[in-house]
Amino acid sequence: MTAPDYGQTFALWHGGAQGQWRDYTRHAFVAGLGDGTLPRAAFLHYLTQDYVFLVHFARAWSLAVVKSETLEEMRTCAATVDALVNHEMALHIGVCAAHGIDEAALFQTAEAAPNLAYTRYVLDAGLQGDFLDLMAALAPCVMGYGEIGLHLAQTCTPDTPYKDWIDTYAAPDYQAVCKSVGAMIDDAVTQRIGSLATSPRAARLQQRFTTATQLEVGFWQMGLDA
Repeated sequence: MTAPDYGQTFALWHGGAQGQWRDYTRHAFVAGLGDGTLPRAAFLHYLTQDYVFLVHFARAWSLAVVKSETLEEMRTCAATVDALVNHEMALHIGVCAAHGIDEAALFQTAEAAPNLAYTRYVLDAGLQGDFLDLMAALAPCVMGYGEIGLHLAQTCTPDTPYKDWIDTYAAPDYQAVCKSVGAMIDDAVTQRIGSLATSPRAARLQQRFTTATQLEVGFWQMGLDA
């Protein structure tokens, strides 16, 4: 799977976490979405957990607004919060409602341990570090789903029951979010540290990205185990 062009920084981070990235984007859960073999119960368990994840993810992007140093960073981060709260979460609400799970019940879902580990890691990266630390922890989810959506849109079986999910992340609107976030991260790196190639912070930021990617693998596995 060739990584889409989501910016130079993403390409470097992606290259520095190739094994973990492959485990994430080619996970058995992802394959099951594409060929339609994923059990519906596993998908619904994932979806309810992912709704809670998105609540915390939106909070992390709101923190990114606070950590921003330019108006463009604030605009991009605020737009991402809007995309999460008013668009992506609507997919979860609609699918779960069709199975008798309303939005109030979704919001009250108890977090599974892999969900708790991932969301708190991202929030801690933002609270403990700066804007770049937070972006390195947030990027795997944003760009990973974009890459997975594009790949599955090209390879999935025509009758997979998860086509709506796939189309959400392959859609031009979501791909535009990935490109916008990638461009913002590139600009943020240039403004703050000049270049990842020469910065002493490069290893730490790579570790943030790699760890978040590993936590994404655990999130898929949580859904599959259900």
